[in-house]
Amino acid sequence: MLELRPSCEHCAKPLPPHAADARICSYECTFCAACAEQLLQDVCPNCGGGFVPRPIRPARDWKNGNYLGNDPARTEPKYRPVDLAAHAGLVARLRNVPPQER
Repeated sequence: MLELRPSCEHCAKPLPPHAADARICSYECTFCAACAEQLLQDVCPNCGGGFVPRPIRPARDWKNGNYLGNDPARTEPKYRPVDLAAHAGLVARLRNVPPQER
């Protein structure tokens, strides 16, 4: 089950469970769309993978108790700003490798 982390790991922008601008990699590293697309250039600084929009967990119990009330989002943030100079090297190595091939 996704943790639904509460904020961008780089800039600490709040990303509540309903945030349409939350982006995650396959390890659930979480960034806002601006950081993921512009600063990080669709390269996760922690694993080198790409980003996708984070799914939005239903706020209401539409079926079988599958909603935020039973499976709440994480409340403790993971704040670990990216060293953008070091990240530039990773981006350079992966620039021509599509996310699905990394």
